[in-house]
Amino acid sequence: MAAPAPLIAFDDFVKVDIRVGEVVRAEAFPEARKPAYKLTIDFGDEVGIKRSSAQITRHYTPDELAGRKVAAVVNFPPRQIGPFMSEVLTLGFPDADGEVVLASVDPQAVIGGRLF
Repeated sequence: MAAPAPLIAFDDFVKVDIRVGEVVRAEAFPEARKPAYKLTIDFGDEVGIKRSSAQITRHYTPDELAGRKVAAVVNFPPRQIGPFMSEVLTLGFPDADGEVVLASVDPQAVIGGRLF
């Protein structure tokens, strides 16, 4: 496990825009160096539809991901991952083996809702 990060000011935290999105499509990403999926995620009218590369193949199939609500950072600059441009960072935690499990979002959370 990672050591706790250093203390930050609350103003630093509010700069990170974490939103609820719904996975519209998940597909294999065979060009990725580590096993990953290409996700298309709907964040509602304010943010729109964004794409993300996510290393979550150990615990999820593309069919299981479609329609699932996820949390993601939507205000990082896009990042080129091989031939794919990842626009948001989908959030997760490590399991006992260090593999990624998605951060849970309650079904009542509204699409596009911002974490506070």
